[in-house]
Amino acid sequence: MKKILLPLVYLCAQTAIHAQFNASLESNNQYYVDDAKIKLDETEAQDRFRSNTYLTMTYRYKHFTVGAQVESYEPKALLNYYPGFKDVNLGTYYVNYNNDKGLDVTLGHFYEQFGSGLALRTWEDRQLGIANSLVGARVKYSTPGHFVNVKALYGKQRIGMGFDFSDANIAALDTEFQLATALGTDKFESNLGMSFVNKHEAVDPNFINAPADVNIYGVRLNNEYRDFYLNAEYLYKSKDVIKMATLVDPTNVYSGNAMNLVLGFAKKGLGFSGTLRRLENFNFYSDREMVGNQYNQALLNYTPALTKQYDYSLANIYVYQSQPQLTFFPQRKAGEIGSQFDLNYQLKKGTALGGKYGTDIALNFANWYGLKGKYRTYEDYNTVETETFALGERYYSDFNVDIRKRFSSTWNTALIYIYQDYNTDRIQETSGRVFATTAVWDNIFKINKSSLKVELQHQWADSSYRNWAAGLTEYNFKKNWSVFVSDMYNYDNEEADKQMHYYTFGGVFRKNSTRIQASYGRQRGGLLCVGGVCRMVPENTGFTLNINTTF
Repeated sequence: MKKILLPLVYLCAQTAIHAQFNASLESNNQYYVDDAKIKLDETEAQDRFRSNTYLTMTYRYKHFTVGAQVESYEPKALLNYYPGFKDVNLGTYYVNYNNDKGLDVTLGHFYEQFGSGLALRTWEDRQLGIANSLVGARVKYSTPGHFVNVKALYGKQRIGMGFDFSDANIAALDTEFQLATALGTDKFESNLGMSFVNKHEAVDPNFINAPADVNIYGVRLNNEYRDFYLNAEYLYKSKDVIKMATLVDPTNVYSGNAMNLVLGFAKKGLGFSGTLRRLENFNFYSDREMVGNQYNQALLNYTPALTKQYDYSLANIYVYQSQPQLTFFPQRKAGEIGSQFDLNYQLKKGTALGGKYGTDIALNFANWYGLKGKYRTYEDYNTVETETFALGERYYSDFNVDIRKRFSSTWNTALIYIYQDYNTDRIQETSGRVFATTAVWDNIFKINKSSLKVELQHQWADSSYRNWAAGLTEYNFKKNWSVFVSDMYNYDNEEADKQMHYYTFGGVFRKNSTRIQASYGRQRGGLLCVGGVCRMVPENTGFTLNINTTF
């Protein structure tokens, strides 16, 4: 008996040494209520409690990893998520093999990005309701020293829950070559990348001229030399259907292109970065019928707004969304062209302006325009001729100054000034234009082992919502606990019934890898943005409970 049990015990012990199981749980729950200012419509009011819950599990043994994510949207998903997120089901599942010789193979669901994502990017963002993974097979291989890196994949794209996928087949190839290594030098770094993405979707008689295959071809060059870096990328998209109003135009198909240039410099105490980008008819979806949908479903590439990403509530009222699409109705737009520049400078410690602890200054400027072109409309088709680098109508402009200063061992403060020129007519395709100025004073005070955050904001706007005032107080104590209260007050709205407070109060408990937050408040309707990608959220009032833990 011992001869049988001892080897078995030894085998189990060895397996346990090499095996690793991890799991995480995220549960976002809301109970919506009516108040004097905001009421749910009759349809939404039927399910006042809603929940989005994600259980992610991975098991690793030597070179193998098995993973799955179970998702629950019961009894319904949170307000304004994609209707296809419903019930309880497998969201993603995969098997991966990865060895130390450069081979990486995945079967099942996977997320992938080529270059900056303009050619291909699939990713998950639960706040935005984006989970556009591909399901199929992916192979990655790197030669010794990563001289050559190759990725190849084939599959369908996830849409909604369970085993719902787009009808199109996606095939893609990405290669990257380390040019500096090939030249035998370590004085600089340079790599050349090339991408190819194919979407094959069966011909549909409802889409007269829509091609079965839409391809993206891309080339990029990334360089670093001492404190400088320069990245350039160009992509071409073959003919694809375009969106017209709320429908996909079945007769007109057009090609597209994208250009992206990033130049930067960084050393201790000083940094500069400039980005120039031009997009023409460069949105890319795995399903013709979902072109331009408000839930960001079936997206195959990544065209975020290249503007400052703010942490402050009032600065996120007028948020730019990138305009890569070509459309002739209800507006004539072919894409966007613009730039963003960042300058960061640190005033040295001990100087007159730097003081005892130094001072950090950050400047950011962004300017985005439509493409200048000639549009012609005929009985059965439309045409457009754009000028490559000419600027059309201004869509958005943003200038901000961020000064951060530590005055003592217990007090840190920040002063932020933001100016925004927001073309509502072009960005939201409604009427109007807004010029808004926002000021923020942000403070953190350390009190023994606790801390107090006090934040004051004000926004002056000449139209739309007009003036706002906002504040936040957050107290962190006993290492694990914090309480907070915040308010946004639209006191100057021209419509008296919309002069309301959007308040929230609650608490957070943290211990090890667990975080629990409970709150009650009123949510301002509008755009919720993460990383330059946005979704619309409706006004609502209610209780919220968020749980995050790993085990």
